[in-house]
Amino acid sequence: MHPVLKTVLQRLGLGLLTLFAVSIIIFSSLQMLPGGYAQNILGQGATPETVKNFNHELGLDRPAYVRYVEWIGNAVQGDFGNSYSGTTGTIKRSVSGIIAPRLYNTFFLASMAATIAVPLSLFLGVLAALYRNSWYDRIINSVTLTTIAMPEFFIAYLLMFFFAVKHRWFYTLSTVSETTSFWEHLSRAALPALTMTLVIIAHMMRMTRASIINLLASPYIEMAQLKGVSKSQVILRHALPNAWAPIATVIAFNLAYLVVGVVVVEVVYVYPGIGQMMVDAVSSRDMPVVQACALIFAATYILLNLLADIVSIVTNPRLLHPK
Repeated sequence: MHPVLKTVLQRLGLGLLTLFAVSIIIFSSLQMLPGGYAQNILGQGATPETVKNFNHELGLDRPAYVRYVEWIGNAVQGDFGNSYSGTTGTIKRSVSGIIAPRLYNTFFLASMAATIAVPLSLFLGVLAALYRNSWYDRIINSVTLTTIAMPEFFIAYLLMFFFAVKHRWFYTLSTVSETTSFWEHLSRAALPALTMTLVIIAHMMRMTRASIINLLASPYIEMAQLKGVSKSQVILRHALPNAWAPIATVIAFNLAYLVVGVVVVEVVYVYPGIGQMMVDAVSSRDMPVVQACALIFAATYILLNLLADIVSIVTNPRLLHPK
């Protein structure tokens, strides 16, 4: 078997094992939380018999390992069970049906931010390496360090104040629904996307700059410079292709953040995504929804990190050309 294929298969197997371990941690952690959905709904005055009957109706009186096996077996098939909220008698609310539109909104927002952030960070990083130690490089580094130091909610409130409250260029609250048109959705998601772009662009830009500068001291770069190749061509044709491994890793981490770390941004802008939904589900103790959201976040994070590993493996000459 080719070393690249073998290593990729090993990474995929490790990713599946990691996701299985994370699912156990998610389920176990939620089971150990104090209180429960029955106490939250019925109130402190509920009798033990009422709580017992309520838990029996929802199936919460069964052993934890039985509920875990049933949950993970159904989750593999795309069925995350039924939400506790609004489930009475024969009325069932599928968690998958509840999450689907929210998941679309979150991926829509993440795609907007990624479309802006990834090309812009690569462009700024290449320019910073090209004009290293210039006034441009110093300004870019200062701005990116400032954005890294500020928390997401603070950036969100600043953008909301200047662009929505003071100048009224964008919406203050990013409320959308299934009937919202594509262009209206773009307009309402503009400020959250801009907030997430400012948060992640700094890491990707600085890694691009650092990776390229690190390669500029390599012998093959010096040989290209001695042949009279321009500085921009040296960076674009010789340094950048060999710097893809660390850059791809950082991009994958930040793309994972766009989905996993979107909770704060969605709450600030009241954007109806999966992060906002998870916060609401935690408040109401709707554990099937919380478990589904947490598992989706974990799967997305692991998948994007696997993608970064595969890109690093594929771009490794030692594996592409084994002796």
